[in-house]
Amino acid sequence: MRTETDLRPLTARSVVLSLLLGADPPELPGRDLVRLAGLLGVGESALRVALTRMVGAGDLVRADGVHRLSDRLVERQRRQNTALNPETTDWDGDWNCVVVTATGRSPADRAALRTALTDRRLAELREGVWLRPANLPLDAPALPTGLVQAFRARPEADPAMLASTLWDLAAWSTTANTLHDLHRRAATPAERFTAAAAIVRHLAADPVLPLPLLPEPWPAADLRAAYSDYRAELTALRSAL
Repeated sequence: MRTETDLRPLTARSVVLSLLLGADPPELPGRDLVRLAGLLGVGESALRVALTRMVGAGDLVRADGVHRLSDRLVERQRRQNTALNPETTDWDGDWNCVVVTATGRSPADRAALRTALTDRRLAELREGVWLRPANLPLDAPALPTGLVQAFRARPEADPAMLASTLWDLAAWSTTANTLHDLHRRAATPAERFTAAAAIVRHLAADPVLPLPLLPEPWPAADLRAAYSDYRAELTALRSAL
């Protein structure tokens, strides 16, 4: 079974997505994508085939030799950037509570709602009851209308114990440290790129809890800094092309 620290092999498609998801704005000339991919061990023919297929699938839009992310993937980039730079607020001890009130939904609808709640970094206490500390904006009006009710609450139990019940913080921390070490020890551009992509995926699962609820040391800040440094390297490399 693959784990988060089993780095995924590079493919032409994954290279294109990672490069564009990390670009601002999310677009690059085809010639730059070819050169960057070549530095990562992806050949020009494979890269151009991937670009053609991704345009055909609606992942990319091509105009005047420039490839940019489709609107759907721009939204994915927005979520990725939020994961990399979460905007927290001071925590007063309150928790956001979202209760699923709708019944009789299809499996696809239930899965879509779970994804929406997970994307907001809520965790399920029991079926249909989702919680998180109120140190992140919930954006409750954007949740599916008529499916949930949102509340503020303050648990009677120890909030740190509740957090450890909702999230496997030790496992997240262990994986974060392993990925950070893999990135530091990466010997080739392809290995650094692959490790950086794994870091982005792992940060998307960071619950972004208030400091009083986290075990020490908590490696999220170091992991974000490592990816920020790598993203600056890529930006400098693109500018030098």
